[in-house]
Amino acid sequence: MEIIKINNLSKRFPVGKGEFTALKDLNLSFSEGEFAGLIGPSGSGKTTLLNIIGSLDVPTEGEALVLGKSISKLNAREAADLRKKHLGFIFQSYNLLAVHTVYENVEFPLLLLKLSAEERRKMVLDALEWVGLTEKIKSKPPMLSGGECQRVAIARAMVKKPSLVLADEPTANLDAANSHHILKTMETLNRELKTTFVFATHDEKVISYLRRKIFLSDGRIDHEELMNR
Repeated sequence: MEIIKINNLSKRFPVGKGEFTALKDLNLSFSEGEFAGLIGPSGSGKTTLLNIIGSLDVPTEGEALVLGKSISKLNAREAADLRKKHLGFIFQSYNLLAVHTVYENVEFPLLLLKLSAEERRKMVLDALEWVGLTEKIKSKPPMLSGGECQRVAIARAMVKKPSLVLADEPTANLDAANSHHILKTMETLNRELKTTFVFATHDEKVISYLRRKIFLSDGRIDHEELMNR
């Protein structure tokens, strides 16, 4: 099933009296269950495209359909509803709340949904079990290693079993051992839960795990590679 469809998409930003074109006439689609990446150097447009897919921005021209919804046509409430119910986000900076426990950080996305406390508890414990952090449930982020913080961020992104997870340079602040642990965890969740993962990265460690590689250059798709994994 196709869950993302990009049609003739361009994105421009005002710069002084002119414009900067970040994305140029892109056509692209992703199917359910993919483990794919947007690959390119800084300035290639990969994060801009990820933000549009995640309904955090809108195209200047063209269309981005995510789970059948046109991002450009969503109002702020509808875009927030799409993110709340169907999308998970993983960032390189973790974005954890330092004064709250691991349990509370993972639970936050569920507080926006109509769930009982018992339902939330089961989902949080399941998510922490997926990433191997059940014993850290009462710890706070300052007490954790970088790898553990990123595993909490993955649990938070996965706790509601979203259809789509968007990961922007998720291993940039991690050493090689932690990076591979994180990527194997995401790979397992992708296979077991059928969640679609789309990365924005230029990290060779991430690239080595991808089953589909989409190379961007100057806001355009340069070429793609499909891996047999």
